Amino acid sequence: STTTTSLLFNNNNNMSNNNNNNMSNNINNNENNNDNNNNKFHFCIDRGGTFTDVHCILPSGQHVVRKLLSDDPSHYPDAPTEGIRRVLAEFSSSSAQESESKVSTKHIGSIRMGTTVATNALLERDGSPMALFITKGFRHLLDIGTQARPQIFDLTCKKPSLLYQEVVEIDERVTLNEYYEDDEKSTTEDSIELAKGLTDETVRILKKPDPDVVRAKLVELRTRGIDSLAICLMHSYTFADHEVLIGDIAKEVGFPGQISLSHQIMPMVKIVSRAHTTCASAYLTPKITAYLDGFLQGFADDGLVSGKVPLTFIQSDGGLSPYHSFGGHLAILSGPAGGVVGYSKTTPGQQPMIGFDMGGTSTDVSRYDPRQDEYELVLETTIDGVAIQAPQLDIHTVAAGGGSRLFWKHGLLQVGPESARAHPGPVCYRKDGGVLAVTDANLVLGRLLPQEFPRIFGPSEDQPLDVDASREAFQELLQSTIGEQSSSSSSLSLEELASGYIQVANEAMCRPIRNLTQMKGHDLGGHTLACFGGAGPQHACAMAQALGMSRVFVHRYGGVLSAYGLSMADAVADVQEPTGGLALSATDAEQEYAEPLRRLKEQAVTILQKQGFSLEEIVCTTYLNLRYQGTDNAIMTTTTTTGSTDDDDKESYQVVFEEQYQREFGFTLQRPLLVDDVRIRARVPGKSAAVTTTTTSAAPTEQPPQPSYTTKAFFGKRWQQVGVYHLDNKGQLKPGHVLQGPAIIIQSISTIVLEEHCSALITPDGDLDITVGTTSSNKDEKEDKVIEPVTTAVVDPIQLSIFSHRFMGIAEQMGRTLQRTAISVNMKERLDFSCALFTKEGGLVANAPHIPVHLGAMQEAVKFQCRYWNDDVVGEGIQPGDVLVSNHPQLAGGSHLPDITVVTPVFGSSGNNNNKEILFFVASRGHHADIGGIAPGSMPPHSKTLSEEGAMIVAFKLVKQGQFDTEGITELLKDSRNLPDNLSDLRAQVAANHAGIGLLHQLVEEYSLETVQRYMAYIQDNAEQAVRSLLKDFRKRHGSDIVIARDAMDDGSPICLKITLSEEEGTAVFDFTGTGAQVLANHNAPPAVTYSAVIYALRCLVQEDIPLNQGCLAPITFVIPKGSLLNPTPDAAVVGGNVLTSQRIVDVVLQAFKACAASQGCMNNLTFGIDGRFGYYETIAGGAGAGPTWHGVSGVHTHCTNTRITDPEILERRYPIVLRRFGLRPNSGGDGEFRGGDGVVRELEPLTKMTMSILSERRVLQPYGMAGGEPGRCGRNILVRKDGLEVSVGGRCSTTLVPGERLRIESPGGGGYGSTVVVSTEDEAK
Repeated sequence: STTTTSLLFNNNNNMSNNNNNNMSNNINNNENNNDNNNNKFHFCIDRGGTFTDVHCILPSGQHVVRKLLSDDPSHYPDAPTEGIRRVLAEFSSSSAQESESKVSTKHIGSIRMGTTVATNALLERDGSPMALFITKGFRHLLDIGTQARPQIFDLTCKKPSLLYQEVVEIDERVTLNEYYEDDEKSTTEDSIELAKGLTDETVRILKKPDPDVVRAKLVELRTRGIDSLAICLMHSYTFADHEVLIGDIAKEVGFPGQISLSHQIMPMVKIVSRAHTTCASAYLTPKITAYLDGFLQGFADDGLVSGKVPLTFIQSDGGLSPYHSFGGHLAILSGPAGGVVGYSKTTPGQQPMIGFDMGGTSTDVSRYDPRQDEYELVLETTIDGVAIQAPQLDIHTVAAGGGSRLFWKHGLLQVGPESARAHPGPVCYRKDGGVLAVTDANLVLGRLLPQEFPRIFGPSEDQPLDVDASREAFQELLQSTIGEQSSSSSSLSLEELASGYIQVANEAMCRPIRNLTQMKGHDLGGHTLACFGGAGPQHACAMAQALGMSRVFVHRYGGVLSAYGLSMADAVADVQEPTGGLALSATDAEQEYAEPLRRLKEQAVTILQKQGFSLEEIVCTTYLNLRYQGTDNAIMTTTTTTGSTDDDDKESYQVVFEEQYQREFGFTLQRPLLVDDVRIRARVPGKSAAVTTTTTSAAPTEQPPQPSYTTKAFFGKRWQQVGVYHLDNKGQLKPGHVLQGPAIIIQSISTIVLEEHCSALITPDGDLDITVGTTSSNKDEKEDKVIEPVTTAVVDPIQLSIFSHRFMGIAEQMGRTLQRTAISVNMKERLDFSCALFTKEGGLVANAPHIPVHLGAMQEAVKFQCRYWNDDVVGEGIQPGDVLVSNHPQLAGGSHLPDITVVTPVFGSSGNNNNKEILFFVASRGHHADIGGIAPGSMPPHSKTLSEEGAMIVAFKLVKQGQFDTEGITELLKDSRNLPDNLSDLRAQVAANHAGIGLLHQLVEEYSLETVQRYMAYIQDNAEQAVRSLLKDFRKRHGSDIVIARDAMDDGSPICLKITLSEEEGTAVFDFTGTGAQVLANHNAPPAVTYSAVIYALRCLVQEDIPLNQGCLAPITFVIPKGSLLNPTPDAAVVGGNVLTSQRIVDVVLQAFKACAASQGCMNNLTFGIDGRFGYYETIAGGAGAGPTWHGVSGVHTHCTNTRITDPEILERRYPIVLRRFGLRPNSGGDGEFRGGDGVVRELEPLTKMTMSILSERRVLQPYGMAGGEPGRCGRNILVRKDGLEVSVGGRCSTTLVPGERLRIESPGGGGYGSTVVVSTEDEAK
């Protein structure tokens, strides 16, 4: 419920008191140092967005819990303070806790809190007015970020807003000195000054900030109401002097808010993440400070301020911190962190566990392994567009919860991501405008019982949940929506529909759990599902069955576990500093990291000692952040808790690192290990709950428990009478009792649904230890899932929706495997790859949304391999253990030569035939950094034939009957400049396909081969119907059967499109007749690229989440003249067609449908390198086109690509390059009612002589505007000589640059939409 003004629950269950005395000692010793502290109240409070949970250990050792609304200003100003007041008033001998008075701390021993204040402020963008100070040339760095758009099929390219109000560029610059040649410096610098950085790297100070200029800018900011500052400069992780200078002046000027310096917030390389984190600190910390001030004012004395009563907050890493050290960037996961601590300390046994915290709008999942005795932390994650670089629990969130809305779209059941929230809420809440949600589905199925909820609904807040209203809403959906869209679904009953939505919601929540475990090489079946949160116990058993897990554990305080977990949390001090990438095994490395570790350990221990902890209580863990040379995947590695660094420890660090690397990535490398950072985590361990072993030996001798009453509930596709049991003082449940499902168990603060084939043991502590399924029940379950005989044509929309999730989930997990196991920057960091699964005929079933230009092309590659190897002439066939590889664009369905496709058949038996045959195909396509050709990077600007672009593979068995043909593929790729990376990445693609094969076999085992193959066909039909509907609707709106569009490449080659529509059938002919002839250049595009561009555009135009497969193209007939730009001969050069012409095809399709103005129409392909030493490739963002209701986004990748760009500090650390400028290109977007997005400016200066090449478009013809909007500006490529002379190098150029020269790329802007000219009525009529 979200409307109650004062909803309280009290758990005085006698069973839970067995270990109260033990639990009362869980508060850390510093909270027991005060006199008679054990005779005081110890509070643990989780302040959530809707409810505040209060857990208190009374002086008697008894535990009580309370739950009240987080915001109820008509009854109290602050929920945590009110919760404390109410507990003290009820249980304290003092009667001084009046509702209007401040709370005395006299009887309080300690207060621990978790809060969503920072999270909500971040999501709602409600922080302190702040400004960012950043190095000159990088004003828009955070605006551009990684340059990837969040949703690749969203034409608006919408990105979350930034935290700062203003940016101030500081004219300062330092670079790393490593790559400078002797006596060589840029002509723009007047003097050279060298300094040692924190990492012992030598930095070159090119420009110092002017204090007077800094002071003037700070004073100006104060006059404009800026309260807080984030200061982040290039390479300040190692050289912080300039940040310190600015920070000191800011203090002198008198900024009232937070002044955050990036080297203090998180001294790690990667300026984008570090700057985001610093902004989060400056933006959120004042919000937390204001909340703390208000909280402290609710107390009558200085007990909390003076430290007599410890007040601590749980941070995102699961550790406790004193309130005065609780910073904004460390608080974002404070809310769910308590729950992770709670389930990790209360779930019995040594089995790894998955935390499942289901709330109203979202669900958090995490993992904990008690055998490791430490939480799984990540050092970087992105939350609502803000990259946070700090130790934090590895918590994955999915937008599915009790309030998730229910939709029917294109024959599929869809749950979320929209939420009903508190207002208007689900239909059953009796509010105007209520919408169908998961809560309504549980209610109509009898799994939620209105009589067990407070009567707090309706206008007078005195009525129960409204079951009838929920049923009426489902009936309307069943009759109007489903009846109209799918006659095959008419046999569904209301209950089957509601049950289907529950199944789809469960599958949505299963996906992140599979990713969290299988992505890191863990066996999901060996985990316990530790369930907590308000809605979680209603779904946990069904999810465990779907995931193949055999155990669910529900703690007696599961509804308030985030608060309860605080009583067991560790006090933590975590400090680290960078090292500069020192070699672990170097003979002089001992001193290099031994001294920083000693210093950090002393610092961390001092922090905890100041909180009152003794040295004996403190445990220190040493971490080295290790990575292989030439890679970016660092792993925080620890072996001991001593902090020693002798030779044995160094060796064991390598062993532990390689074991973890092998488990996560599937291989190890023969490369040196580098130390990026050293870290000390000092903690005072919180004690675990006293847990009694859960065995049935404690079962009582009397008769089995009788239910409090029975009710009708929907289980197993039918209504059944099930028992309702109360696990509190109302009921008769006792330790040792075992309940068989189906049943409903009522705790004081949650409802547990016990599914069929599940049994629940009541533990001596009053928890529920649930065994999920048996051998026989699993057999029954599988039989239930074989829906109907294959001869029937009826499609079950519930199963169709579930299979949509499962198919896409397999493709996504293949992609994660590829990312984990790949070596190259292109695949591991830039994510330039795609993964998909196909029918046995090669038809696309599911393509994970990775790189759009791969979408339709891979299907052609798989179909070609089927034809080739089964051809009567070749005659070899495809055998079990074979893996196929190709990349030829014209002959083998490729896109361009660097994109190599690896195809693996999935063999198995069908029916009663034991002979192995191909059941499906899986495939992965990845961009290899070099495969030969006339230029490093295999993206030559001036290639004229395909042979000049690299190795050509039509068909080859990369693996033959299980043996990887290293010799054969080496011969094919012999001209590659980086063959070891090619081979490693090909093995990674094979591994990704192997992961997909395993998951498909699991799916077949779970559902049967007939069912899986039928639903592959159905899911293609579903996508086809969605596109047919799009075409019919457009025909109605357009009023004509024919639409025409035209654009051109910079060389004048036209791309012409005539679309002929059939409103009756929902089909279209895409006729490219009139398109220019094949060119003696490399922007020819094979047909597969056209298919990909069209399928991408159609998917964008549907504007809804539909399956992405070959069905999208089924209503489309293509006419592409042979010998044209879009259907060239087999020997034509095509490397630019994939990255340039593809963008223009999308522009033409969107122009025909009048969807939006043109985007930048280019990928701005930049390569640089030195033969025999290194090569580097990147694509550069530009402006997005505006649309009928939106402005174009600036500095973002559009349409056919979505690859990331290398962080500026990583770029300068790894290559002899200085990035002089990377920002937006002002006013390059077209004007209009809605403006086009601006392009970017990227300026690079080499520190040694090297070749730099650019392959680009839209340097001559502007991106078009639409509906009266102005076109975007063309891009420019400029070579800046040492003397400052600017020379245009055109759209395609490869040239040699020397130190002091620069290459500046100015990418195109997007077109505008709508006229800005106001016309008269007469003019409008004309």
